Amino acid sequence: MTMRTAAPGDLLRDIYLAGPDGRAGQVTTNFEALEEAARVVLDPATFAFVAGNAGTGLTGRANREAFDRWRLVPRALRGITRRDLSVSVLGERLPTPVLLAPISAHTTVHPEGELATVRGAADAGVPFVLSSYASHSLEEVAAAAGPGPRWFQLYWPTDDALTASLVRRAEASGYTALVVTVDNPSIGYRPADLDHGFLPMLRGVGLAHYTSDPVFRAALPPNAGTKEVVRHWAGVTGHLALTWERLAWLRGLTDLPVLVKGVLHPDDARRAVASGADGVIVSNHGGRQLDGAAGALDCLSAVRAAVGDGVTVLLDSGVRTGSDVVKALALGADAVLYGRPYLYGLALDGRAGVRHVLRCLLAELDVVLTLTGYGSAEALGPELLAAAGPLPLP
Repeated sequence: MTMRTAAPGDLLRDIYLAGPDGRAGQVTTNFEALEEAARVVLDPATFAFVAGNAGTGLTGRANREAFDRWRLVPRALRGITRRDLSVSVLGERLPTPVLLAPISAHTTVHPEGELATVRGAADAGVPFVLSSYASHSLEEVAAAAGPGPRWFQLYWPTDDALTASLVRRAEASGYTALVVTVDNPSIGYRPADLDHGFLPMLRGVGLAHYTSDPVFRAALPPNAGTKEVVRHWAGVTGHLALTWERLAWLRGLTDLPVLVKGVLHPDDARRAVASGADGVIVSNHGGRQLDGAAGALDCLSAVRAAVGDGVTVLLDSGVRTGSDVVKALALGADAVLYGRPYLYGLALDGRAGVRHVLRCLLAELDVVLTLTGYGSAEALGPELLAAAGPLPLP
């Protein structure tokens, strides 16, 4: 199935022309309704794994509240007849300021898993960041992705040889950047997962990169089954001893750009860059790790100020709508990572559901640019925003 990527201005029209009968599986265009629609089709344990947050959910709520504290202040009669959604990230021109965030074990919500996701992303012209805990191997996902840009997220193993092997495979498979997640030296306290006793990796789901890796396989006993695979995986994951000094070793391992994901404090952003990172991703893991952490958007401006304009800064956690994307770009992000909504689309209608959710997001993004009086995603700045409440007198 080959899909065309509509130009800005065509996206909203195409959704109207398709109508409910032509829309992908009649998946809603309402971002807030996607989660409830996915709840209906997923079993309770799987839905809890996808939608759940750490602890009381305070961090997840903080992510959304951070966006709600900002209002757009549109400008009128600026003669904007064309919009450009493309942005420059790590020296590469991306078609949109949105990338799909890395999420584990897509086969828990759809049998085709990451293969359907990456194809839906390619249909919509949105780059994909592949999780370390995927249900299909690096090579399989690369083959399904086509020529579009794709990145690989690395959960840094305790075994350096395995780390090097995963990085080499990413390079050989055409991934163009490494995203090193640093906010999960141990898994967060997630009551919904704990109540269901459900973590896909402990059942051998989401370990395809490992089971297809020669270094990992060499350490397994002969004829190893799922139990032995999971035991060995558990022994090489969760690298509590990592320090900033070790980032220099990884930097020396590859010529790929390296981004550090899970940074909230400006001092950590400075350390990441000083240790060889090409950029940082401001993120609290979507609220899934530390209950009570600051909202990611609340930390963005300070991180941008700490690293300066020449360093790539992305925003992850809490992004749901086109207006959210615009707010993040206005506050200093070069692009955003988009998480749970696309997985809900995958659950509802596979590849077509992912494509539909992303096209809706891009359609709204294009509309927001039009209505705020901006012709380019890269032209957005803090002058577009005001804190919630009455505007100050000029």
